Amino acid sequence: MYVIFLSESFTMSNMIYGHAILIRRCFMGFVRFDAEGAVGIVTIDRPKALNALNSEVLSDLEACFDGIDTNVIRAVVLTGSGDKSFVAGADIGEMSNLSVAEGEAFGKKGNDVFRKIETFPVPVIAAVNGFALGGGCELAMSCDIRICSENAVFGQPEVGLGITPGFGGTQRLARIIGIGMAKQLIFTARNIKAQEALRLGLVNAVYTSEELMVQAKKMADAIAANAPIAVRAAKKAVNDGLQVDIDKAVAIEEKLFGSCFETHDQKEGMGAFMEKRKEKNFTNS
Repeated sequence: MYVIFLSESFTMSNMIYGHAILIRRCFMGFVRFDAEGAVGIVTIDRPKALNALNSEVLSDLEACFDGIDTNVIRAVVLTGSGDKSFVAGADIGEMSNLSVAEGEAFGKKGNDVFRKIETFPVPVIAAVNGFALGGGCELAMSCDIRICSENAVFGQPEVGLGITPGFGGTQRLARIIGIGMAKQLIFTARNIKAQEALRLGLVNAVYTSEELMVQAKKMADAIAANAPIAVRAAKKAVNDGLQVDIDKAVAIEEKLFGSCFETHDQKEGMGAFMEKRKEKNFTNS
């Protein structure tokens, strides 16, 4: 069940990249979606529970991403409601009495949603505003880029609860910050603050709480201004290439590189460069 609100007004400022785009808002239970031009903003909206992930939130998050029109939206910012927590983790109340089969199923549900985000056609930026623990850290790691506020706290505290990370934490953390440090953080269940996360490469930048969303939108706008076909192909090349050896990886890149040619966006981008004009009309075609 969700509700969509469309703006009644329309001005030339709504003409983005050659398309008439209305700023719109969509509510899906615990997840809110706002479109601002070619940038989508997904907000997990369960602040009383510090935006903790239960089955309903995961379903809402999946439905939200399924509903994003990637013909219009060229970059997504994912954040949490309020300034205390991005996502404080998976809902322990829901997990506490699960059976072995139910626990595995809950892990699969989270992994399926996070893989959907990780492989989403357009780049996803995590704007981490506060706690990103357990499932929250895992959610942030499923995004392409992570930036955070000064009060952000990251960690995989699951072993202190008698379980392992279950939404990809054992896999993505090692890929992002290295095997040794990932094992140390997971085995000790130690949380780290924003500056240490920056030093380890878990996040790309740290901002004040007031500046976080401003900078996230600025980055998303910069991505959205580029050729969508090329950005999507570049994301796929990086993601797919990391799963295979270097020889297969460069073959993946060659194919995606070649796929950009003879497109409108390739001709427009190179034409603008040769004609020395700043304006580019990329159409994702």
